[in-house]
Amino acid sequence: MKQVSKILVANRGEIAVRIIRTCREMGVQTVAVYSTADRDGLHVRMADEAVCIGPPQPKDSYLAQRNLLTAAVKTNCDAIHPGVGFLSENAGFARSVREQGLYFIGPSPEVIDLLGDKVRARETAQEFGLPVTPGTKTAVGDADDVEKIVTDLGLPVIIKAAAGGGGKGMRIVRKASELMENLAVARREAEANFSDGRVFIERFIEDPRHVELQLLSDDKTTLVLGERDCSVQRNHQKLIEESPSNGVTDFMRGVMEQGAVRMFRELGYRGAGTIEFLVEGDKFYFMEVNARIQVEHPVSEFVSGVDIVRQQILACTEGEMEIDSVSLKGWAIECRINALGPGRVTALRVPGGPGVRFDAFLYETCTVPPYYDAMVGKLIVHAPNRRQAVAKMERSLGELVIEGIKTNQAEQLRIIKNDVFRSGDFGVSFIKQFENKVSNNF
Repeated sequence: MKQVSKILVANRGEIAVRIIRTCREMGVQTVAVYSTADRDGLHVRMADEAVCIGPPQPKDSYLAQRNLLTAAVKTNCDAIHPGVGFLSENAGFARSVREQGLYFIGPSPEVIDLLGDKVRARETAQEFGLPVTPGTKTAVGDADDVEKIVTDLGLPVIIKAAAGGGGKGMRIVRKASELMENLAVARREAEANFSDGRVFIERFIEDPRHVELQLLSDDKTTLVLGERDCSVQRNHQKLIEESPSNGVTDFMRGVMEQGAVRMFRELGYRGAGTIEFLVEGDKFYFMEVNARIQVEHPVSEFVSGVDIVRQQILACTEGEMEIDSVSLKGWAIECRINALGPGRVTALRVPGGPGVRFDAFLYETCTVPPYYDAMVGKLIVHAPNRRQAVAKMERSLGELVIEGIKTNQAEQLRIIKNDVFRSGDFGVSFIKQFENKVSNNF
């Protein structure tokens, strides 16, 4: 393994900007890729070089593996960083990158294959002492007695795509009469979104916390950078994340971390990764592994003081990070700023002050295209404790000005001001309860 001199960033938007910034600090040149809709993107302006890889639709550009590999080879890159989403957990792409003699900034294709299959990942987690939600041990086949499986588990249950994520191929069943219809729908969605129609069934936990561990691993060390609470979400899409979590005891944290570290060490995991759990009272259950950096990584960076992207690059290209221990301090909160439609930004004012960070691809006169994820930025704050972090986020949201496009900024401010959110005592049904309360007041 060797020090790289040039990295192709196979992504767009704020995560591409984020990666380019760290590469510049490391003295590593960057190549941005862009669709024709992103030709004026901030990541294109910031990179040392930029290559157009196709038209706006993701399948013809950011998911076009041959275009990305060709761009990397022609610009003499040493490595490819996939960012988040798109091809970041695609084992076939990681394998193709390796076959081209380039570093893939992520775990090996073999590890991605194993962890990307939720059924196999559940089996692996159990081997390392991490409990899983009661459910089927294998994907459910046509010949299986699904009704008996559900009777044994007890309603409600949740049907999940074995190769899924992002809420696709996922159906909650509360009535036995709705089982077969939802099973068919989940299989169709799984096939359409992942080219894999396999599904499995778990007992559905009504209002758990969604908690995840941030890990960094190289050939010698596996570190846990604390946990994040991601319970504020709508339709399985996260809105607010914070670190640490009010819902995790020291004992639970210890058991989670011990199993997670063993799992990453024995799998030979390299780079940044996240293990997600559902927490119900004093019990917790393994949910899945995200074999990549996560959108919400900045809250872990704030509490740990670690540049996760920097250590991820070092672990995946040189085999060794610069750190071998972590000390966690304070409380961090992140609000995702989502566009409610495409448009042109006419004014932008970013909040500042100690412990305030705004990760975005926005600038005045930039265009937000309609083809991609709605998130245009992330506002992150850090303070000595949760009460002060909440106050800082309220102040910062009030200072943030984005004109020309509509965003969810006002909704985020209402959430931050909500008494239940401020209490810190809530689960994943918080948004549904919050929205019901808001609608009843009109």
